[in-house]
Amino acid sequence: RSLPKFHPKYLIWIMPLILSGIMSGAISCFNVFLKRGWVDGFFGIWFQAWSLSWLLAFPLILVVLPLVRNTLMNFVEMPQGTKK
Repeated sequence: RSLPKFHPKYLIWIMPLILSGIMSGAISCFNVFLKRGWVDGFFGIWFQAWSLSWLLAFPLILVVLPLVRNTLMNFVEMPQGTKK
């Protein structure tokens, strides 16, 4: 049985949601480990750091991603017949 699929219009927020979660999780884990090491309660400390990071990362990527995409389009030559 296959999973239900999202309509493509939802990619505009699903992709940044997942990307910001993965990136903020990885970076916060790395930073907590560098700062505290492998201590008791590491996952609780990391989860708190991650949740605060994700709270900032998701809205930030929603705003910044279109700006970066539009800026980069000035430097990318698109093949004939494709939309910007």
